[in-house]
Amino acid sequence: MWELPPNGQGIAALQILKTMEPFDVAAMGFNSPEYVHLFVEAKKLAFADRAKFYADMAFNNVPVTELISQHYNYERAKLIDTNKAAKSVDAGNPALQHGDTVYLTTADKDGNMVSLIQSNYRGMGSGMTPADLGFVLQDRGQMFDLTEGRFNTYAPGKRPFQTIIPAFVTKAGKPWLSFGVMGGATQPQMHAQILMNLIDFKMNLQEAGDAPRILHSGSTEPTGEVMTDGGYVSLESGFPVETRRELIKKGHILRDALGDFGGYQAIGFNAETGVYRGASESRKDGHAAGY
Repeated sequence: MWELPPNGQGIAALQILKTMEPFDVAAMGFNSPEYVHLFVEAKKLAFADRAKFYADMAFNNVPVTELISQHYNYERAKLIDTNKAAKSVDAGNPALQHGDTVYLTTADKDGNMVSLIQSNYRGMGSGMTPADLGFVLQDRGQMFDLTEGRFNTYAPGKRPFQTIIPAFVTKAGKPWLSFGVMGGATQPQMHAQILMNLIDFKMNLQEAGDAPRILHSGSTEPTGEVMTDGGYVSLESGFPVETRRELIKKGHILRDALGDFGGYQAIGFNAETGVYRGASESRKDGHAAGY
């Protein structure tokens, strides 16, 4: 899977997937408490790194290669207690090397595919419209950290951490999937879940988007907030009561959420047949269309 680098959050999806790779996810089963627990704990670890390291690479030596490496994330996976939810997690120590969002994807007869996402942030963005131009300016400067000495600390000319991440997947070096999931910090969590739904749980393109989702909130953030209570987990209604009960036993705090599980669009491509498949989110407006 290909994701945009920092100052965005795309590589968090890659870190989650790499952290879960040493475990037999398929054998756990989609609705199982073991799978949900593992996913949430992997997300906490990835988001701790997200809070510390994801920033404008023109101003920081962000260790992207190490952050998405197998060795680093396999070591991070050893920190997961399979029986207990972590209340707090620290960022790793990689070797330093030299809601208001719209997503769309399109493809043409020549095999060109585009994955695009756009957001002004905070509803109407800054609320400022340049004269005679007709669009509203974004306000993602809110996502700077004002504490001195951190990767995402404000500086003139510096780009703030931002959350919009279109995704693209290749298979054997050829296009396989163009997709995205709207929704702020929801995005990397759902990118990872979509890929596991397709690969580990053998769902088709539409099923992968319609399947009930896991959302963890309350992680340490690039803007300076620190997780001390483990955050909380929200599950859509398709997860059984038994799974919820077992998660509580492991120490997770469960909290209902409405409308926070993202918005998915996707185009899949079969390189052997040349056939495209489209899928559209059932939770939001949108549709898949051929032309």
